[in-house]
Amino acid sequence: MKYFKKVITVIVLSIILSTIFKITVAFAAPENNLPVFNFIKPSGNPTETATTLQLLVALTILSIAPSILIMMTSFIRVVIVLSFVRNGLGMQQVPPNQVLIGLALFITFFVMAPVFSDINNNAIIPYMNQQISTEEALKRAEKPLRDFMFKQTREKDLALFLHYAKLQKPVNTLDDVPTYVLIPSFIISELKTAFQMGFIIFLPFLVIDMIVASALMSMGMLMLPPIMISLPFKILLFVMVDGWDLVIKSLIAGFH
Repeated sequence: MKYFKKVITVIVLSIILSTIFKITVAFAAPENNLPVFNFIKPSGNPTETATTLQLLVALTILSIAPSILIMMTSFIRVVIVLSFVRNGLGMQQVPPNQVLIGLALFITFFVMAPVFSDINNNAIIPYMNQQISTEEALKRAEKPLRDFMFKQTREKDLALFLHYAKLQKPVNTLDDVPTYVLIPSFIISELKTAFQMGFIIFLPFLVIDMIVASALMSMGMLMLPPIMISLPFKILLFVMVDGWDLVIKSLIAGFH
Protein backbone atom coordinates (compact mmCIF):
# COMPACT_ATOMS: atom_id res chain seq x y z
CA MET A 1 0.00 0.00 0.00
CA LYS A 2 2.82 2.41 0.87
CA TYR A 3 4.60 1.49 -2.36
CA PHE A 4 1.44 2.22 -4.33
CA LYS A 5 1.12 5.68 -2.69
CA LYS A 6 4.75 6.47 -3.57
CA VAL A 7 4.17 5.49 -7.22
CA ILE A 8 1.07 7.71 -7.41
CA THR A 9 3.00 10.62 -5.86
CA VAL A 10 5.85 10.26 -8.37
CA ILE A 11 3.41 10.17 -11.29
CA VAL A 12 1.57 13.28 -10.12
CA LEU A 13 4.82 15.20 -9.59
CA SER A 14 6.01 14.14 -13.05
CA ILE A 15 2.81 15.43 -14.65
CA ILE A 16 3.08 18.77 -12.82
CA LEU A 17 6.74 19.25 -13.76
CA SER A 18 6.12 18.38 -17.40
CA THR A 19 3.23 20.82 -17.57
CA ILE A 20 5.34 23.63 -16.08
CA PHE A 21 8.13 22.83 -18.57
CA LYS A 22 5.74 22.99 -21.54
CA ILE A 23 4.32 26.33 -20.39
CA THR A 24 7.84 27.74 -19.96
CA VAL A 25 8.88 26.60 -23.42
CA ALA A 26 5.71 28.05 -24.93
CA PHE A 27 6.35 31.48 -23.42
CA ALA A 28 10.01 31.35 -24.38
CA ALA A 29 9.32 30.48 -28.01
CA PRO A 30 9.93 33.46 -30.36
CA GLU A 31 7.02 32.59 -32.64
CA ASN A 32 4.53 32.77 -29.78
CA ASN A 33 2.55 36.04 -29.79
CA LEU A 34 1.43 35.90 -26.18
CA PRO A 35 1.92 39.19 -24.29
CA VAL A 36 4.99 39.22 -22.06
CA PHE A 37 5.37 41.92 -19.42
CA ASN A 38 8.87 43.32 -19.20
CA PHE A 39 9.41 45.44 -16.12
CA ILE A 40 13.13 45.99 -16.75
CA LYS A 41 13.17 47.39 -20.28
CA PRO A 42 11.60 50.87 -20.39
CA SER A 43 8.70 51.42 -22.72
CA GLY A 44 9.27 53.60 -25.76
CA ASN A 45 5.62 54.57 -26.01
CA PRO A 46 4.69 57.64 -23.89
CA THR A 47 1.05 56.52 -23.78
CA GLU A 48 1.96 53.18 -22.19
CA THR A 49 4.18 54.95 -19.66
CA ALA A 50 1.40 57.38 -18.70
CA THR A 51 -1.09 54.51 -18.37
CA THR A 52 1.33 52.61 -16.14
CA LEU A 53 1.85 55.63 -13.91
CA GLN A 54 -1.91 56.19 -13.63
CA LEU A 55 -2.34 52.54 -12.66
CA LEU A 56 0.34 52.88 -9.97
CA VAL A 57 -1.34 56.02 -8.61
CA ALA A 58 -4.73 54.29 -8.53
CA LEU A 59 -3.30 51.26 -6.70
CA THR A 60 -1.56 53.55 -4.21
CA ILE A 61 -4.79 55.42 -3.49
CA LEU A 62 -6.67 52.13 -3.03
CA SER A 63 -4.01 50.84 -0.63
CA ILE A 64 -4.21 53.93 1.59
CA ALA A 65 -8.00 54.32 1.30
CA PRO A 66 -8.65 52.74 4.75
CA SER A 67 -6.19 55.14 6.34
CA ILE A 68 -7.86 58.07 4.58
CA LEU A 69 -11.28 56.93 5.78
CA ILE A 70 -10.08 56.54 9.37
CA MET A 71 -7.69 59.47 9.79
CA MET A 72 -9.16 62.20 7.57
CA THR A 73 -12.85 61.91 8.42
CA SER A 74 -15.10 62.01 11.47
CA PHE A 75 -14.44 58.31 12.19
CA ILE A 76 -11.82 59.03 14.87
CA ARG A 77 -14.11 61.04 17.12
CA VAL A 78 -17.14 58.80 16.61
CA VAL A 79 -15.46 55.49 17.40
CA ILE A 80 -13.64 56.86 20.46
CA VAL A 81 -16.81 58.38 21.92
CA LEU A 82 -18.74 55.15 21.35
CA SER A 83 -15.94 53.24 23.08
CA PHE A 84 -16.19 55.62 26.05
CA VAL A 85 -19.92 54.91 26.25
CA ARG A 86 -19.33 51.17 26.38
CA ASN A 87 -16.57 51.43 28.95
CA GLY A 88 -18.63 53.84 31.04
CA LEU A 89 -21.46 51.34 31.18
CA GLY A 90 -18.96 48.75 32.39
CA MET A 91 -19.69 46.25 29.60
CA GLN A 92 -16.57 45.19 27.75
CA GLN A 93 -18.25 43.10 25.05
CA VAL A 94 -21.68 44.71 24.65
CA PRO A 95 -22.12 46.16 22.09
CA PRO A 96 -19.47 44.05 20.33
CA ASN A 97 -16.64 45.64 18.39
CA GLN A 98 -18.25 44.84 15.05
CA VAL A 99 -21.39 46.74 16.01
CA LEU A 100 -19.47 49.78 17.31
CA ILE A 101 -17.23 49.97 14.25
CA GLY A 102 -20.18 49.46 11.90
CA LEU A 103 -22.17 52.19 13.64
CA ALA A 104 -19.14 54.50 13.56
CA LEU A 105 -18.71 53.85 9.82
CA PHE A 106 -22.33 54.63 8.97
CA ILE A 107 -22.29 57.78 11.12
CA THR A 108 -19.07 58.76 9.32
CA PHE A 109 -20.74 58.26 5.93
CA PHE A 110 -23.69 60.36 7.13
CA VAL A 111 -21.49 63.20 8.39
CA MET A 112 -19.15 63.10 5.39
CA ALA A 113 -21.93 62.78 2.78
CA PRO A 114 -21.71 66.44 1.63
CA VAL A 115 -17.92 66.15 1.33
CA PHE A 116 -18.08 62.89 -0.60
CA SER A 117 -20.81 64.32 -2.85
CA ASP A 118 -18.64 67.35 -3.59
CA ILE A 119 -15.68 65.12 -4.45
CA ASN A 120 -17.83 62.95 -6.69
CA ASN A 121 -19.39 65.86 -8.58
CA ASN A 122 -16.29 68.00 -9.01
CA ALA A 123 -13.49 65.45 -9.24
CA ILE A 124 -14.54 61.87 -9.97
CA ILE A 125 -17.26 62.44 -12.58
CA PRO A 126 -15.23 64.96 -14.66
CA TYR A 127 -12.21 62.67 -14.47
CA MET A 128 -14.22 59.62 -15.59
CA ASN A 129 -15.57 61.70 -18.49
CA GLN A 130 -11.98 62.66 -19.38
CA GLN A 131 -12.70 66.34 -18.88
CA ILE A 132 -9.83 66.93 -16.43
CA SER A 133 -6.41 65.40 -15.84
CA THR A 134 -5.42 63.14 -12.98
CA GLU A 135 -3.53 65.94 -11.23
CA GLU A 136 -6.50 68.28 -11.46
CA ALA A 137 -8.84 65.56 -10.17
CA LEU A 138 -6.62 64.98 -7.13
CA LYS A 139 -6.55 68.71 -6.40
CA ARG A 140 -10.33 68.97 -6.64
CA ALA A 141 -10.80 65.90 -4.44
CA GLU A 142 -8.38 67.26 -1.85
CA LYS A 143 -10.09 70.63 -1.40
CA PRO A 144 -13.38 69.44 0.26
CA LEU A 145 -11.43 67.20 2.64
CA ARG A 146 -9.11 70.07 3.56
CA ASP A 147 -12.06 72.38 4.19
CA PHE A 148 -13.65 69.78 6.46
CA MET A 149 -10.44 69.22 8.40
CA PHE A 150 -9.79 72.96 8.78
CA LYS A 151 -13.23 73.40 10.40
CA GLN A 152 -12.44 70.75 13.03
CA THR A 153 -8.79 71.65 13.65
CA ARG A 154 -7.77 73.90 16.52
CA GLU A 155 -5.44 76.80 15.80
CA LYS A 156 -3.12 75.69 18.59
CA ASP A 157 -2.65 72.22 17.09
CA LEU A 158 -2.14 73.66 13.61
CA ALA A 159 0.41 76.15 14.93
CA LEU A 160 2.30 73.33 16.65
CA PHE A 161 2.95 71.42 13.43
CA LEU A 162 3.56 74.58 11.44
CA HIS A 163 6.26 75.52 13.94
CA TYR A 164 8.09 72.20 13.61
CA ALA A 165 7.53 71.91 9.85
CA LYS A 166 9.80 74.95 9.26
CA LEU A 167 8.24 75.85 5.94
CA GLN A 168 10.27 77.98 3.58
CA LYS A 169 7.23 79.91 2.34
CA PRO A 170 5.28 82.07 4.80
CA VAL A 171 1.77 80.91 5.66
CA ASN A 172 -0.64 83.78 5.07
CA THR A 173 -3.83 81.87 4.25
CA LEU A 174 -5.18 78.39 4.83
CA ASP A 175 -4.31 77.47 1.25
CA ASP A 176 -0.64 77.88 2.15
CA VAL A 177 -0.85 75.12 4.78
CA PRO A 178 0.46 71.82 3.33
CA THR A 179 -1.74 68.78 3.64
CA TYR A 180 0.96 66.81 5.47
CA VAL A 181 0.83 69.48 8.18
CA LEU A 182 -2.95 69.65 8.27
CA ILE A 183 -3.58 65.90 8.71
CA PRO A 184 -1.73 65.37 12.05
CA SER A 185 -3.15 68.66 13.35
CA PHE A 186 -6.65 67.42 12.55
CA ILE A 187 -6.00 64.03 14.18
CA ILE A 188 -4.83 65.39 17.54
CA SER A 189 -7.68 67.91 17.53
CA GLU A 190 -10.16 65.09 17.02
CA LEU A 191 -8.53 63.07 19.79
CA LYS A 192 -8.82 65.97 22.22
CA THR A 193 -12.46 66.59 21.32
CA ALA A 194 -13.29 62.89 21.63
CA PHE A 195 -11.69 62.65 25.08
CA GLN A 196 -13.53 65.76 26.24
CA MET A 197 -16.84 64.21 25.20
CA GLY A 198 -15.81 60.90 26.76
CA PHE A 199 -15.07 62.61 30.08
CA ILE A 200 -18.54 64.18 30.15
CA ILE A 201 -20.11 60.81 29.30
CA PHE A 202 -18.12 59.07 32.04
CA LEU A 203 -19.19 61.40 34.87
CA PRO A 204 -22.79 60.11 35.43
CA PHE A 205 -21.60 56.51 35.42
CA LEU A 206 -18.82 57.37 37.86
CA VAL A 207 -21.33 58.98 40.23
CA ILE A 208 -23.47 55.84 40.19
CA ASP A 209 -20.40 53.67 40.92
CA MET A 210 -19.45 55.89 43.86
CA ILE A 211 -22.98 55.85 45.32
CA VAL A 212 -23.26 52.06 45.04
CA ALA A 213 -19.78 51.53 46.49
CA SER A 214 -20.55 53.83 49.45
CA ALA A 215 -23.86 52.06 50.10
CA LEU A 216 -22.22 48.63 50.05
CA MET A 217 -19.44 49.77 52.40
CA SER A 218 -21.96 51.27 54.83
CA MET A 219 -23.83 47.95 54.93
CA GLY A 220 -20.61 45.99 55.41
CA MET A 221 -20.86 44.13 52.10
CA LEU A 222 -17.18 44.43 51.28
CA MET A 223 -16.96 41.10 49.43
CA LEU A 224 -19.68 42.03 46.93
CA PRO A 225 -18.23 43.73 43.79
CA PRO A 226 -19.77 47.22 43.44
CA ILE A 227 -19.58 47.01 39.64
CA MET A 228 -21.96 44.05 39.63
CA ILE A 229 -24.56 46.02 41.58
CA SER A 230 -24.11 49.34 39.76
CA LEU A 231 -24.30 47.82 36.26
CA PRO A 232 -28.12 47.43 36.20
CA PHE A 233 -28.55 50.98 37.51
CA LYS A 234 -26.24 52.40 34.85
CA ILE A 235 -28.07 50.52 32.11
CA LEU A 236 -31.40 51.70 33.51
CA LEU A 237 -30.22 55.33 33.60
CA PHE A 238 -28.82 55.10 30.07
CA VAL A 239 -32.06 53.67 28.71
CA MET A 240 -34.32 56.11 30.58
CA VAL A 241 -32.51 59.19 29.22
CA ASP A 242 -32.31 57.61 25.72
CA GLY A 243 -28.54 57.65 25.87
CA TRP A 244 -27.79 56.48 22.34
CA ASP A 245 -29.93 59.24 20.88
CA LEU A 246 -28.18 61.86 23.02
CA VAL A 247 -24.70 60.60 22.17
CA ILE A 248 -25.32 60.37 18.42
CA LYS A 249 -27.06 63.75 18.40
CA SER A 250 -24.09 65.33 20.18
CA LEU A 251 -21.66 63.73 17.74
CA ILE A 252 -23.51 64.90 14.66
CA ALA A 253 -24.07 68.38 16.09
CA GLY A 254 -20.37 68.67 16.84
CA PHE A 255 -19.54 68.42 13.14
CA HIS A 256 -22.10 71.04 12.11
